[in-house]
Amino acid sequence: MNTTRTVYFDNAATTQLRDEVVDAMSEILKSNYGNPSSLHSYGRASKAVIERCRKDIAAHFNVSAGEIIFTSGGTEADNLALRSAARDLKITHFISSKIEHHAVLRTLNQLQTEYNVAVSYVNILDDGNIDLTHLDYLLQQHPKTLVSLMHVNNEVGNLLDLDAVADLCTTYKALFHCDMVQSVGHYEFDLSKLKVDFMAVSAHKFHGPKGIGFAFVRKNSGLKPLIFGGLQERGFRAGTESIHNIVGLELALRLAYANLREDKAYIKRLKKYFIETVSREIPDIVFNGCSGDLEKSTYTLINIAIPVGSDKAGMLLFHLDLKGIACSKASACQSGGSIGSHVLSEILSQEDIEKPSIRFSFSIYNTLEEVDYVVKVLKTLTD
Repeated sequence: MNTTRTVYFDNAATTQLRDEVVDAMSEILKSNYGNPSSLHSYGRASKAVIERCRKDIAAHFNVSAGEIIFTSGGTEADNLALRSAARDLKITHFISSKIEHHAVLRTLNQLQTEYNVAVSYVNILDDGNIDLTHLDYLLQQHPKTLVSLMHVNNEVGNLLDLDAVADLCTTYKALFHCDMVQSVGHYEFDLSKLKVDFMAVSAHKFHGPKGIGFAFVRKNSGLKPLIFGGLQERGFRAGTESIHNIVGLELALRLAYANLREDKAYIKRLKKYFIETVSREIPDIVFNGCSGDLEKSTYTLINIAIPVGSDKAGMLLFHLDLKGIACSKASACQSGGSIGSHVLSEILSQEDIEKPSIRFSFSIYNTLEEVDYVVKVLKTLTD
């Protein structure tokens, strides 16, 4: 009989669905099976559910319903904004950073090939933050520019100064695209005040279902669809809508914000306890980026360099998995390959990059006892 304890500390990769979300999705699957594009009562009922969800999401961010476009997730939302900006808005210069998610970086690489756009990368400071002075300089050099920078770095948790970047973009008449996959559901945003033109969101990062997200597209942006066919999603995204997933997204988002104060305090306590405990038990531990600073990084994750020799480094994640501990060596979207973290390679020295680094990320379903267990296991692996 397997009595190994299991701990899920990989919430930055994906989160457990809330029970209420599962129940709501199940009910929709049973009762609202009409095609939303059909004109009969079954279709109209399904369409009404989708538009109610869209309206509720838009109201939360203080924007109009027409500015919310449902997608398959954050990657598609990123592609919609970036590819259409090059193709339809004739943006000739993109500014990003080398620590963005691959949904942005690889899209920009493709745009260079397809549309011969210029891509500039803003400097990264030693702590992993964006060099805003260099961003200012880059914005001075080029017309027709779009800036694409994420709010919460998915590997080290550093927080972007959104207002500062938005103000710079406004000053230089540049568009601002922000990947907010790691932050929506965890931070409040009023998009009537925050000068972001395009935003990418994914439901499975805040206890919603996989395969659904949305793009915020500022009104009158001029963006055009990437997927052609029917006229679903205001013509931005053809294809029959996934009603149950949209319901799951809306409810997960609503619950995330209804419980935000309590949930944030609870998760922040877990992170603080993890930092204190692991620092005491393994004094040589190093926190990558700003992840060890509760004020300068997201409260949902930490990224630590483990002080072990090369003989143990390669098998560290494997041994953690054997102990029932789920965590990440790099972002989940690249962990299937042998490529190391592109984020850490930008902010760590060559000596430090050779040490194994692990990301632990937390949710409301984790406990202090789980932290104790993980730190205990880590200590045995470093002795």
